[in-house]
Amino acid sequence: MSVAASGGWLAALVLVVAWVLLQRGVAARHEAITRACHELRGPLAAARLGLELGTRAGPLSVAQLRAIGSELGRATLALDDLARVREGEPGDGESGLVDLRALLADSVEAWRATAAAAGVDLRLAESAAAAVVRGQRLRLAQAAGNLIANAIEHGGRRVEVKVEMSGGVAQVGVCDDGPGLPDSVAALAGHARRGRGSRGRGLAIVAGIAAVHGGQLRAVTAPRGAHLVIELPALTG
Repeated sequence: MSVAASGGWLAALVLVVAWVLLQRGVAARHEAITRACHELRGPLAAARLGLELGTRAGPLSVAQLRAIGSELGRATLALDDLARVREGEPGDGESGLVDLRALLADSVEAWRATAAAAGVDLRLAESAAAAVVRGQRLRLAQAAGNLIANAIEHGGRRVEVKVEMSGGVAQVGVCDDGPGLPDSVAALAGHARRGRGSRGRGLAIVAGIAAVHGGQLRAVTAPRGAHLVIELPALTG
């Protein structure tokens, strides 16, 4: 093969590689925007229902107002994510101490109206153990909200949210009595990342948030329904 021909093949190869990288970049940007839109719709819908149904029973309680404020904070976070995608900036946020019991109480309160509208009994299990982690409260609320929303939409008629401690690990669990997951957490999240299904998008978001906080999302074998757990390193002592 001549030098000219070799050069032509090399140039063609470079163009192909550049095109593939460009397509991957476009796909990643599209998925990031889709995720941000997904995260914007959920909190706004929960806040709207909370306001509508809450005011029918009289003035909103402090707990209801705090929960609605938390969901609006999540919506603001989604808008910030959209702005970062447009400007090509990485996501960031300040970390602090997060009381998971208080966080879950707000999350359950925020999604209570949505659950009631869907005919779902949403409950927060009592927990005697303190569970404090270091992290971004809004991101962790985003993770909990996604699991609760998924359970309400795809589970049965009962959803239980709980926090437990196992050694130095805090476990945020969301259980339902529905048909269970159609595939593994990794498979569902992977399908969403590749744009092949929307059901796993929330799980992909939760898994990503857990990983950033040094933890993981896993499914626990249950006799019925889905039982998803976010495991996070807890602060002890």
